[in-house]
Amino acid sequence: MIQKRTLHILNGQAMYNFFIKTNFLKQELMVPFNEAMCYGNTCNDLFSNEFTEIRAKVHHVTPVQYTEITLKPLQPLFSEKFTHIALWFDADMFCQINILTILAWLDQAEHTDAIDLYIVDDQFEPVGHFTLKTKGYYAIYKQVLIDKAMPKNIYPGPLKKGVELYLNYLNKDSDLMLYIQKHQDVPEEELMLALLKKFKDYGLGDTQYLEIIISHRQKHL
Repeated sequence: MIQKRTLHILNGQAMYNFFIKTNFLKQELMVPFNEAMCYGNTCNDLFSNEFTEIRAKVHHVTPVQYTEITLKPLQPLFSEKFTHIALWFDADMFCQINILTILAWLDQAEHTDAIDLYIVDDQFEPVGHFTLKTKGYYAIYKQVLIDKAMPKNIYPGPLKKGVELYLNYLNKDSDLMLYIQKHQDVPEEELMLALLKKFKDYGLGDTQYLEIIISHRQKHL
């Protein structure tokens, strides 16, 4: 008989640290997904050497550092079999594109059991729950992150909204880019703090916002 084992994949180190501190999942096995897949390039071959090279460049770290920060915590996912997988992520774009990446990998790995997806709020409190199968998510990942196209059907709702935001947020007429354009004279740091407050739906961090501001301003010199 197969022993029932659950792996909980959490969106990032902050959530992981919080769950450990509050003893939320008690003795359960948890791993953080330390990525920002909604920002920068990627490739078809998930978590491969090519993927590591590309994503390390995006984050301005070496492939060795990327492996240490992002891939090493995920080792249980890559090397062990689990009868149950639960994902714990926020509803924002940042988290939803991370979810899509994990689901795509599980689809490729032919994980056939149902997955529990828990949507949490700013305080890491669960506010929504979905049950899904991974089949078809690798095709969606390629369509969205490689081809930058909107798939016909995406389940669940928060993922659909996240994909819509992702495909639009760097367009020059997106609410984010128009806001940056409108505040050309505001110092970078100050504008970055304003974006963090105003555009919570994107879930981007200070690093990403600063890079977006700087690259926008260089283009419009």
